[in-house]
Amino acid sequence: MHSTRELSSASFAVSLAGRPADLESVLPGFSDRDRLGIVVRRPLGLAGASLLVLAAVTGFYDVQRSRGEPFFIYPDYFVFHAGRTFGDHRRLEIWPPHKEVVVEPDAESLLEAVNDRGITRLAVEDGGPAGEPELRRETLASARSRIATCLAYAPDGRARDGDVAIAGNEVTERYVGEMLAQSAGAHAADGRRGLVRDGRPVEKYRTVALDEALALL
Repeated sequence: MHSTRELSSASFAVSLAGRPADLESVLPGFSDRDRLGIVVRRPLGLAGASLLVLAAVTGFYDVQRSRGEPFFIYPDYFVFHAGRTFGDHRRLEIWPPHKEVVVEPDAESLLEAVNDRGITRLAVEDGGPAGEPELRRETLASARSRIATCLAYAPDGRARDGDVAIAGNEVTERYVGEMLAQSAGAHAADGRRGLVRDGRPVEKYRTVALDEALALL
């Protein structure tokens, strides 16, 4: 819960289709009951969705703070590692460790894990056109009944044709750098320099329909 002391909604600048926006615009109906899930398929891949995670975490804590009571709670946000572990994300408030979920790398297994944890907002790694995945009818029905928003992200922070942009600040980038260092060593954050615009790191995402998100699994 380290971010509760250092981050607020003012730490982020969000735009949608080139216009100023906010977290609610990207995740309509957002609440502290939402469950965010990010599917990761390569080492350090989640770095490209780190600002989405931190913005959602901050939105969650904003709700807790608005109640005016002491709290000690982490958001129910999960990382789904396809096939093996691809990093340590505790610095992004993915905690306790059971929220780092290693799953067989096929679409059915991944979506079963997503359903089992009640994910309502799903982020998947962007990629080329893919065919319709082989999914059990009941697995697909569960996802359709619950997942409200899907986003495609890129490990380098630049999803193709991105309509959503999230800018962080020095504090968010410190968290990302610490996460990368824990996972891969001191110089792992060097690749983030290309994301800086006007002194701020900016990641881009693409809003996608559930069917496209499932094809990217």
